[in-house]
Amino acid sequence: MSDLLAPFLEFGFMRRALVGCLALSLSAPPLGVFLMLRRMSLMSEAMSHAILPGAAVGFLVAGLSLPAMTLGGLAAGLAVALLAGFVTRSTVLREDASLAAFYLISLAAGVLLVSLRGSQIDLLHILFGTVLALDDPALWLLGGISSLTLFALALLYRPLVMECVDPLFLRTVSRAGGPAHYAFLGLVVVNLVAGFQALGTLLAVGLMLLPAIAARFWARGLSGLIPVSMLVGALSSVIGLALSYRFDLPSGPAIVLAAGALYAVSLVAGPRGGLAWRLVRARHLEA
Repeated sequence: MSDLLAPFLEFGFMRRALVGCLALSLSAPPLGVFLMLRRMSLMSEAMSHAILPGAAVGFLVAGLSLPAMTLGGLAAGLAVALLAGFVTRSTVLREDASLAAFYLISLAAGVLLVSLRGSQIDLLHILFGTVLALDDPALWLLGGISSLTLFALALLYRPLVMECVDPLFLRTVSRAGGPAHYAFLGLVVVNLVAGFQALGTLLAVGLMLLPAIAARFWARGLSGLIPVSMLVGALSSVIGLALSYRFDLPSGPAIVLAAGALYAVSLVAGPRGGLAWRLVRARHLEA
């Protein structure tokens, strides 16, 4: 435990990185739970790359400026989400196909825009994040987005749950389905923008989905899935940052790989459908 916690006690930049990642761990995994239940997990991957052109435009205008890149990424992500929904409702394409098209276009355009002015190091910072360089404005942004997300999820909880279980029934008894869906997509985009500050556009979705998927092997209902996913996200942040310091590894990939390791452990040992529990034959109930 001393080896695990020593970097956070000794260095301020490690504490800042930990606070930022813990803020993401409170807001992103619950969104990942709803994405998983609605079979929209890969949509978040497409949306994480959709913010790249906006962040690149902010970089071209103001350099590595947090407000400019955040506003640009937020605008690009919301634009892609709305365009994908419009194409889905106006053409024969399904939502996954339209998102895939916009995702590829956005990723290529963003990399091209950054390359026009920045160096290879700037491109790596945008793609993979700079979690060890979080400053006070970045921490305020992450904390504000985390608080906003938790408050919005509390308001949208009932329609989101109903849409996961029976969307047709929700459309029958209420008109809250459409606004709740678009508000949920907005929360996903906002959290991906927040994750972009720490983990980069390529890895921002890792802290959203992997803890949620791992939680599926430890809990069944939403009352268990959401807190377990938060716990897995927090553990991934602590373990990943500590390993990155001890072995001189890139912090963003280390955090996501720590979440992947916890997913692997859950896949094997999780009591809710884990591989080890499936090998144990259940006792037959006698009359």
